[in-house]
Amino acid sequence: MALTDHTKYLRPGETGVICCLAVTKEQATIVLKYIKASFLENEYLAPLVAAETADGLELNNGIEILVLANKFRSLRGRTILCAILDECAYWRSEDASDPDVETYAAVKPAMMTLPDSMLIAITTVYRKSGIAYDKWAKYYGTDDPDVLVIKATSRQYNPLLSQAFIDEQLALDPEVNGAEYLSEWRRDISAFVSPEVVQSAVVSGRYELAPRPDVQYMGFCDPAGGSGADSMTLGIAHCEGAAAEFRVLDCIREWRPQFSPDSAVQEAAATLMKYGVTRVTGDRYAGDWPGERFREHGIAYMASEKPKTDIYKEFLPLLNSGRTALLDNQRLVSQLIGLERRTVRGSGRETIDHAQGQHDDISNAAAGALVLSEISRSLLAWRGML
Repeated sequence: MALTDHTKYLRPGETGVICCLAVTKEQATIVLKYIKASFLENEYLAPLVAAETADGLELNNGIEILVLANKFRSLRGRTILCAILDECAYWRSEDASDPDVETYAAVKPAMMTLPDSMLIAITTVYRKSGIAYDKWAKYYGTDDPDVLVIKATSRQYNPLLSQAFIDEQLALDPEVNGAEYLSEWRRDISAFVSPEVVQSAVVSGRYELAPRPDVQYMGFCDPAGGSGADSMTLGIAHCEGAAAEFRVLDCIREWRPQFSPDSAVQEAAATLMKYGVTRVTGDRYAGDWPGERFREHGIAYMASEKPKTDIYKEFLPLLNSGRTALLDNQRLVSQLIGLERRTVRGSGRETIDHAQGQHDDISNAAAGALVLSEISRSLLAWRGML
């Protein structure tokens, strides 16, 4: 593609782009080194290089080769000749609900004006969701003029790999290494909730609700130390409706690292007081540290009796039944959609948690507050208000 003249399809000043999108900037840098070496060390390709850039190569035929992290917004406005989605089954982002889906949606219009444009997704398989899985499920083994799906084991791609080593890895962990070496979709991992369900619960343009004197609010805190990778978060919610069956998320607060934990607790306590909340429930974090700090500001901190997985399990029916109103918070939406159900091998026990390298601090606080609002519903019933 890079060797073909596409000038008749490009307007004056327009550049055709061949882009490779990697999981992270660091991985994109590795891919970039391969591309530069392939061109610069090849006697036939090297004369095409007009300039080296920080992100790729500019060729003298009006084509630019770019290697970028998977930020779909950076693709808007470009004319794309070829897009390579590297390890797209593992793309995760707290700024987008489905980064692979968003990228696909951004790339397709950018390829319309070049008749021989091509999109290539290369990935190790993972859970049964996303662009890679959807394309495999629809087109694998199907004779289609526009889409080709290839699925093969590691040794089919590279016969020099040791079968003994692969067998050893499969014996250690058949699910993880079955995906890695046999291209088998993971059976022990599935999405917690569909993107459509989460999006339908979001009240567009609602970022926070002011406190009302006639409402009983509940708060849930996910504390953090401030120096690690986790945020400290606070969720405040209430129930309403004729039978108080509807759950409403009123407020989300997030303190992203690095932050002062003492200052964060002080701000969280002030927010709770504003909503008339004098007792907050939270994770069992760092012994009695959260309790001591919150008590200094007049808030009782109660360690949650329910583990995170149980909170999410109780939260899911509220979402699926349409009885939840979420705030318009992209990080909350992305974290909820990114949650994974995992079956613990041997015990059969199910856990619900974020994917490796991701976070669920905001979704944990929101789900905790919304599940806790059942308590406020009980209080109303006890007071004879239902």
